[in-house]
Amino acid sequence: MRLGLKILAWSVGMVAVLVIALVLFIALFDWNRLKPTIDDKVSAAIGRPFVIRGELTAAWQREPSEPGLRRLVPWPTFTARAIGISNPPWAQQSQLVQLDALAFRISPLPLLLHHIYVPTLRLIGLHADLERNAQGEANWQLALEDNQPPSRWKPTLGTVGLDQGDITVDDAKTRLDLHVTIRPLQQAIPYDQIVAQASNDARTDVGHDVGRMVNEEKTPPDLSTGAKQTLYQFAWNATGTYRGDPVDGNGKTGAVLALQRADEPFPVQARVHIDNSKIALVGTLTDPMHLGALNMRVWFAGTSMARLYPILGIALPDTPPFATEGHLSAQLHAHGSHFSYRDFRGRVGESDLGGNMEVTTSGPRLKLSGDVHSQLLRFVDLGPLVGAQPEEHGNSTLQPQNKALPVQQFHTNRLLSMDADVTFEAMHIERPGSLPIDALGAHVYLDNGVLKFNPLRASVAGGSIEGNLSMDANTQPVRTTLDMHAHHLQLKQLFPTVQSMQTSFGEINGEANLSGNGSSVSGLLSHSDGELKLLMNNGAISKTLLEAAGLNVANVVIEKLFGDKTVEINCAAVDMAGSQGVFTNRLFVLDTSDATVEVRGTIRFSDEHLDLDVVPHTKGMRLFSLRSPLYVKGTFKDPDVGVKPGPLLLRGGGAVALAVLAAPAAALLAVIVPSRGEQPNQCQQVLSQLRSGPLPGGARK
Repeated sequence: MRLGLKILAWSVGMVAVLVIALVLFIALFDWNRLKPTIDDKVSAAIGRPFVIRGELTAAWQREPSEPGLRRLVPWPTFTARAIGISNPPWAQQSQLVQLDALAFRISPLPLLLHHIYVPTLRLIGLHADLERNAQGEANWQLALEDNQPPSRWKPTLGTVGLDQGDITVDDAKTRLDLHVTIRPLQQAIPYDQIVAQASNDARTDVGHDVGRMVNEEKTPPDLSTGAKQTLYQFAWNATGTYRGDPVDGNGKTGAVLALQRADEPFPVQARVHIDNSKIALVGTLTDPMHLGALNMRVWFAGTSMARLYPILGIALPDTPPFATEGHLSAQLHAHGSHFSYRDFRGRVGESDLGGNMEVTTSGPRLKLSGDVHSQLLRFVDLGPLVGAQPEEHGNSTLQPQNKALPVQQFHTNRLLSMDADVTFEAMHIERPGSLPIDALGAHVYLDNGVLKFNPLRASVAGGSIEGNLSMDANTQPVRTTLDMHAHHLQLKQLFPTVQSMQTSFGEINGEANLSGNGSSVSGLLSHSDGELKLLMNNGAISKTLLEAAGLNVANVVIEKLFGDKTVEINCAAVDMAGSQGVFTNRLFVLDTSDATVEVRGTIRFSDEHLDLDVVPHTKGMRLFSLRSPLYVKGTFKDPDVGVKPGPLLLRGGGAVALAVLAAPAAALLAVIVPSRGEQPNQCQQVLSQLRSGPLPGGARK
């Protein structure tokens, strides 16, 4: 018995000595001896020199959250000081990452099962220099070991903490040069408080009108799902340049990145100014390590939407100053992401704007889709969209003094970068009194560089203009096709500021089918093919009207034929056909109670040259002066109108001449739309008569 007790005592004593020896060894072990081994192993794993320049120490502490006897086992917290990861030779800076210290805690018992469990990891005094050269090489792309046999060790990382940081970004590919500082807040701020404060700040920053409009018309979505108890504990500031433009930003984030808890939203708040563009956001980011989902309130503002292209990669039109507020949500994946900017409201110039937009990146090109609408659109805010860019944009082409057609270039270089499927509707257009447009709508398609407005429609002068327009940016100059139809345009509404027109009941119908290559209106018409048909029924023409319409050539012609008086028009019929920018009159007739005026000849758009003959055919001898034909030569800007030399036309001879117009007159009959007014359609009568030809002796049917 005594021998057994002695053996037991010796056994317990030996175990106790071994445990004490192990504890003393661990407690007194100089962990710095492992630094060369750790440096070599990590350097080989990441393909970049890694070094611990400072001390490597361990502190032991029991974990009270462990159950039962396991809580008696102390856990080590290792601290490595002055850590550095070197840059590749091509980088401008020598170090990619420098840390004042790296502290991480390890659970010892799982090591027996080849499981490395690190519940917490803290980065202390982070300094990072991120760099990418013009060839696309990035210093943060580490050459991790591939084709290695699977390890028996399974690592698990809990949370990562950061006390403060200093990060620089130098990206030659995107021309981004940024300096970001991260610091802890003196006092943690609740998530709800940040959302409210950030919303007020952003609305103040982008414009009071936007914030008021959103508050009145829409209730902001709930952004606090899963994040109401989250605290903001860090603030950041960023300064630098992007594509040569100054960048200034600030914001706040949560304290800990939940790396293993992909379902825990991480709070984010930011306000960034890039040149004249402003972006503000507040909300949550779920699964930060994989950028899983966004749920944010976002504000955009700037001098023009087109300036957002370098920031968002979305080709938007040139606009007046704008500001919008909306709800941004996203699903972010490696193979493609989906962004949704919903229920946004804002201002473009003095016009309201709203709708829903979506962006998908999974296809061959980024795709923008959605619907945009405006309850009240000011026509002046449409100016940049149709080429009337203000001088402050700095990219307008100077219009030559001798050119009447606009030479402003179409900016189509960005059409190849994305696709689009967007509907636009302006319910009411606020316009100057001289413009007759009341509403506008379009369905915009962009597919592989081909931009289509189909349909494109507008309410104009009590009638409508509708059709389609396409531009193909794959060809240079741009290939443009236009097919438009005008129905029931009322003369007195077409020129609302011309007092003499208010007693007219005339109506205009017409169609235009044009196609050609050109990078401006002038260039397009200079190489265009197609036809133009126009009918004006029971209207009036006066010098004041033509001056208001800017029709200088027509003004001179009418003045020479009829003087300054207002001329009542039974029918004005135009049918022109064009090839390579040269348009010939197949039919151009102006029928009045005193005469029928025929216009023959060509219009050459390449040099804006006119070569026309104006031949009046009088009805009786009431206007003897109308029997002399006129010529119209010169340019649009400087026309030459005079009396054509030669014998006077006889009444009968004029009637015979009109017989050659029978065929084109028949073609124009198809353009006539049944009149909605009480007045008879004079054009139908005139064209039918021209189709049948004059009666013997020149009498009219």
